[in-house]
Amino acid sequence: MKLKLSLLFLFATTLLVAQNTHTKQVTVKGTILEEGTDYPLEYSTVSFINKEGKTVTGGITTEEGKYSIDVPEGVYTVRYEFISYKTKEVPNQNLTKNTTLPTVKLAIDAASLDEVVVRAETTEVQVRLDKKIYNIGKDLTAGGATVSDALNNVPSVTVDIDGAIALRGNENVRILINGKPSAIAGFGSTDALRQLPAEAIERVEVITSPSARYDAEGTAGILNIILKKEKTLGLNGSISTSIGVPLNSNASGNINIRTDKFNIFNTTGVYYRNGPGRAFFNNNYFPRTFIDENGETVTVDPQFDQVIERRDYDRQGDGFNTNLGIEYFLTDKSSLTASGFYRKGGGKDVTTNNTSNFNDNTIEETILRVENEDEDDSNYQFSLNYVNNFDDKGHKLTADLQYDRGKDDERSLITEQRTFPTTLALSAEEIIEKRNQTEYLAQADYVLPIGENAQFEAGYRGKFEESETDYTLLEETGTSGNFVRNDSLSNIFTYNENVHAFYSQYGNKFGNFSFLLGLRLENTQLKGKVDAENVSENTPLNLNFDKNYTGLFPTVNLTYEIKESENITLGYNRRINRPRHWYINPFPSRSSEANVFQGNPNLDPAYASAFDLGYLKRWKKLTLTTSIYYQHETDAFERVQEETGEVTSNGIPIIRTLPINLSTNQRYGFELGLLYNPTKWLNLNGSFNYFQFKTEGFYNGVDYGAENTSYFGRFSSKVKLPWKVEWQTNAFYRGPSNNSQTESDPILSLNMAMSKDIINDNGTLALNVSDLLNTRKRNSLTTTNTFTSESEFQWRRRQVTLTFTYRFNQKKQRQRPDRGGNFDEGGFEG
Repeated sequence: MKLKLSLLFLFATTLLVAQNTHTKQVTVKGTILEEGTDYPLEYSTVSFINKEGKTVTGGITTEEGKYSIDVPEGVYTVRYEFISYKTKEVPNQNLTKNTTLPTVKLAIDAASLDEVVVRAETTEVQVRLDKKIYNIGKDLTAGGATVSDALNNVPSVTVDIDGAIALRGNENVRILINGKPSAIAGFGSTDALRQLPAEAIERVEVITSPSARYDAEGTAGILNIILKKEKTLGLNGSISTSIGVPLNSNASGNINIRTDKFNIFNTTGVYYRNGPGRAFFNNNYFPRTFIDENGETVTVDPQFDQVIERRDYDRQGDGFNTNLGIEYFLTDKSSLTASGFYRKGGGKDVTTNNTSNFNDNTIEETILRVENEDEDDSNYQFSLNYVNNFDDKGHKLTADLQYDRGKDDERSLITEQRTFPTTLALSAEEIIEKRNQTEYLAQADYVLPIGENAQFEAGYRGKFEESETDYTLLEETGTSGNFVRNDSLSNIFTYNENVHAFYSQYGNKFGNFSFLLGLRLENTQLKGKVDAENVSENTPLNLNFDKNYTGLFPTVNLTYEIKESENITLGYNRRINRPRHWYINPFPSRSSEANVFQGNPNLDPAYASAFDLGYLKRWKKLTLTTSIYYQHETDAFERVQEETGEVTSNGIPIIRTLPINLSTNQRYGFELGLLYNPTKWLNLNGSFNYFQFKTEGFYNGVDYGAENTSYFGRFSSKVKLPWKVEWQTNAFYRGPSNNSQTESDPILSLNMAMSKDIINDNGTLALNVSDLLNTRKRNSLTTTNTFTSESEFQWRRRQVTLTFTYRFNQKKQRQRPDRGGNFDEGGFEG
């Protein structure tokens, strides 16, 4: 059955009614819900039909399933329609005054489910005043995959070889879970997202122009990952298992029990993985010239003019995660939700580094360095959420309390031996690193509708975070087997970040024009303290610091609806990028003796102002989204490489990577997205993002200014074959890029998957291949005055995974558009 959702109701008829100025107009209000769940049905159609059978006027419902329509007084049949639901008519409604009609509940029309299949199996996009919402459909390539893998299929988002997430090519992106900072996202690290199953995601909100309701953190914008929570009455759930080569095994399940009074939900998963990878470095060193203390020019030749490193990674990891919650409905309009999340993981990683040292193309020495690392980490989170809907018009108060605790213990034993020209054991070292992180969150949001189209919001968020890193370096005395603590590098670094934020925003709609204006005030306190016995007094880094920043962050979001299926949006917002604790910690990592990363306690937050102009157009089978954007950032972070002046035990210069504040960073960009469903058996999805940035700044007398133009694109196709078999292909290409020192080569990757429904369509068997061509590698070249470094890095080689999913009391083919809920931090919809 085909239902016609007419969102522009007969302009000619409307004009005719407008001409009859003597006819009294009355306002008719009401609500449309889903039968059995009381789920609001957004964009439902309401039609008023006169005695002659003609539609006089009509309208559509809001996100809350509500409508308010001006109707000429008279007697009507009121018709209610929504795609895939049975139409309902209420006859003989004598409307002579402003009236609120009884709530109508629509039942699912089983005969129309075939029409829903197409919608459920593609990624849909919804545009709001301050964000784009991607409802993740049935992505075959996500079988056995992680949340991090799934994000790489979302338009505007990229996940690089190291797992770093970027939005429009900018890594300064804020990751939220259900609208809040969370231990599930690893407090900003992406490692935890590599451990959670992709099946846990309901939708991803890409917020490139955040309203004042959201954190000002993240100069690129916000990715808000909304996890699934079933709203269907009764007992339902699913289980999923997978096995892959290289070894990648996991099992996960979710179960939901919902009654009229409470809703209990749980998602639990276990995994065991083996992730082999490799890296290659080719470093060439030049003579160094400098002025000594006597004012004379001195040139020093390097001990080796070329150093080649070949690394092999053998990573083994296992883990467990569970999320348990209960939502209790206090009244018809209020609820209390308590939930707990726990994740525990372990790993045994072996990194083998073969180093060859050359002079004049002649090999003089080879070194074998082996690092054995044991890791044990855990996160747990407790949260409490209260919602009170004062009325059915959107008048609402929400309050949240959240506690997060993370722990990560790593122990590494690094052994070295010279293998050429003679065999010689070198001193070993042992690194013990213990990290603890605690975060408290308190939040309150208040929403007050004003009239029919206006809305006022205000709220507070307090976030209090402390991370402690206990770093101990034990060095072997010769090759005796006795280890002595290095007091100059062993330390305890404590970092505090406290943020108080207040916001208010106002939105309204006049005809086809909507706006949302907001202002957010944030006060940030950054504190660092180092406990170490022998810290050099000559260090240029401010090891102990206490900084305080207060800033105003205005937001402006405008939308003009050319027609229901076409609109233009314009957004402006000011953002902040606070340095994370690993960017602040001044003590270097030592995974490579000659290549180290060192944090910079002198880093200050970066600030950015961003503009975004977007356009959306929907046809029957095609959806087009496009935008152009500009961002101007001050004190932008940049990682620079430089020689430290120190050498390794065998005379190799140590190269340090250090994050610094550069003066400005300007970014221009354009993006385009297409969703095309030409037939019921073919779905196509493509996106393209082009950007250019220009950096200006000096550090230690060196000009690090650079200009870079790059782009990335992705394409996905899904084909339905006979016998309930489906085939999907995802392709991704990122063009070349560069900064002031480093040029990166392009990357092409291809994923492919096939699936078949079995067991009366309650089960699905899927086979997918990630990185089919085994080309997902990062190749780069770094050039400075004293050295060049050519590198290649592959985090994980081609992966083949077989997945089986079984659902009980769940309809595979049905996916309702999201209507909000306790976890949705949506702003004014206009």
